[in-house]
Amino acid sequence: MATKCSKCGPGYPTPLEAMKGPREEIVYLPCIYRNTGIEAPDYLATVDVDPRSPQYCQVIEPQEVHTKCNLGYLHTSHCLASGEVMISSLGDPKGNGKGGFVLLDGETFEVKGTWERPGGAAPMGYDFWYQPRHNVMISTEWAAPNVLKDGFNPADVEAGLYGSHLHVWDWQRHEIIQTLPLKDGLIPLEIRFLHNPAADQGFVGCALSSNIQRFFKNEGGTWSVEKVIQVPPKKVKGWMLPEMPGLITDILLSLDDRFLYFSNWLHGDLRQYDISDPQKPRLTGQIFLGGSIVKGGPVQVLQDQELQCQPEPLVVKGKRVAGGPQMIQLSLDGKRLYVTTSLYSGWDKQFYPDLIREGSVMLQIDVDTDKGGLKLNPNFLVDFGKEPLGPALAHELRYPGGDCSSDIWI
Repeated sequence: MATKCSKCGPGYPTPLEAMKGPREEIVYLPCIYRNTGIEAPDYLATVDVDPRSPQYCQVIEPQEVHTKCNLGYLHTSHCLASGEVMISSLGDPKGNGKGGFVLLDGETFEVKGTWERPGGAAPMGYDFWYQPRHNVMISTEWAAPNVLKDGFNPADVEAGLYGSHLHVWDWQRHEIIQTLPLKDGLIPLEIRFLHNPAADQGFVGCALSSNIQRFFKNEGGTWSVEKVIQVPPKKVKGWMLPEMPGLITDILLSLDDRFLYFSNWLHGDLRQYDISDPQKPRLTGQIFLGGSIVKGGPVQVLQDQELQCQPEPLVVKGKRVAGGPQMIQLSLDGKRLYVTTSLYSGWDKQFYPDLIREGSVMLQIDVDTDKGGLKLNPNFLVDFGKEPLGPALAHELRYPGGDCSSDIWI
């Protein structure tokens, strides 16, 4: 891991050593007020997740977030071995598509410039993961911010305005060397290499087409991609389209590269797959945490290839959970999975308006790491609808010393 960026963390030498680390005690979450109707700044919440603490399941330290640069719509950050921080961008400051990368000083966080060569940005951007042992970085693409910021319009899909490619970069030369079209892969969002730094493969979640695709290195040094998991759409009534996709919005891998997890934000389920054979993932756990197809809601499921009946609404500690499982984070030992329910304010308004009125929540799932399986912890709920300035939309989750979705071993 990076030398300067890891000073405040434990700096585990291998992913397997990280699994032996201490239990997480706090979690950081960015919380959003933009476009919710509440005139308040976005902030970074610190949540107590230590069961021994009297402040368990509480926001203990909100901090206002100040943007110090006008570089466009930033998303994923990773530390580099140089001590710098690299952040991906969805677009330019005007909201046009531009898949570039910003470099920050790892100690002062001052902007140093762009990572890619001048004029060498991808057409669109979102997430990225790099693997120095193979001299490669791979990035994904959602859409131009102007296309996605106010919600989802199916006509934009027909117009080709949403992403459907992976971009393979030469890590040392900072330039695109291959663009991979995704067969039946619309809106590739989160991407993960296996944690083993020698691995030459990984997975990407394609949100709109609701499938997981495996990317891998060929013998000749080029890269390829293949679909390995498909979540079938559900034929519905009372929704914007006659078929509802799962909408895979986040994925992650356990540090031992044994399990893959992903969230279906619209269908409302969280899944666990055994990836001991990466070409043939095997479903080992599934749990419904809200979603758009719950009983008693406006959507009626007419045909379902997976379920016999619509799932029950989720109620935790007396609160009915709005939205569906979205961002996820796994404990280092792989035994606890944390989940939030907000995707993006414009899409929240469109698909789950209750989120805007009530705020999102944070849940915790107990994981069976022996046989596989997922079980809700009924005693854990962080309700961001009770924040002092009004209901907030909590997003991604991070640990102070690194985690499954931000640490890269070199």
